[in-house]
Amino acid sequence: MIKLRNVEKCYKTKAGMTYVLRQINIDIEDGEFITIMGPSGAGKSTLLAILGMYDSAWEGEFHFLGQAVHTLKPRDRAEINKRYVGFVFQQYHLLDSLTVAENLDIPLSYRNIKKSERDAAVADTLDRFGIVGKKDLFPSQLSGGQQQLVGVARAVIANPKLLLADEPTGNLHSTQGKQIMELFKRLNSEGTTIIQVTHSETNAAYGHRIIKLQDGWITKE
Repeated sequence: MIKLRNVEKCYKTKAGMTYVLRQINIDIEDGEFITIMGPSGAGKSTLLAILGMYDSAWEGEFHFLGQAVHTLKPRDRAEINKRYVGFVFQQYHLLDSLTVAENLDIPLSYRNIKKSERDAAVADTLDRFGIVGKKDLFPSQLSGGQQQLVGVARAVIANPKLLLADEPTGNLHSTQGKQIMELFKRLNSEGTTIIQVTHSETNAAYGHRIIKLQDGWITKE
């Protein structure tokens, strides 16, 4: 599904070039559950952003479902992202001007799905995550944990082929966190490829293998 070859990312500073990722080579098969771990500043979130096609300022080769992402125009990359990728952001990234239900509808609106089917999917997802009572509230009216739940719900509502999660349980209490990881496990068993960034050994244990980063390099797999 995913093949990275010599992927590198750097920033220009007064002291010269500062590398965030160095010579990243990864193969990820369809249906895998991968965990990326490492200390703060290792490049984990940067790598996830590249895999999700949110970041295009990098060098190297990136193949996704047989397509050479590194050769695509930004609009074409965005189209692949909308069609195949779900992303759980560390900082929620909910739209403040939309209600919970409207935030959940966004990934569905990118696809050719009837309004009645979208409404049914939103209702089902609200129920699955136990947030039916929050559907007409705005993000500013929710706690951090509730916003994170909505963020996870939005990422999985359209049944993405690839689910990326950046510290998905970081703002949840242990019961909610376990609920999310069990949901990921079930989605993975049904065929969704999952790549998560986490500091939690407990969450990492849900995956098939661990890729460790340090100072932008893969140090262990």
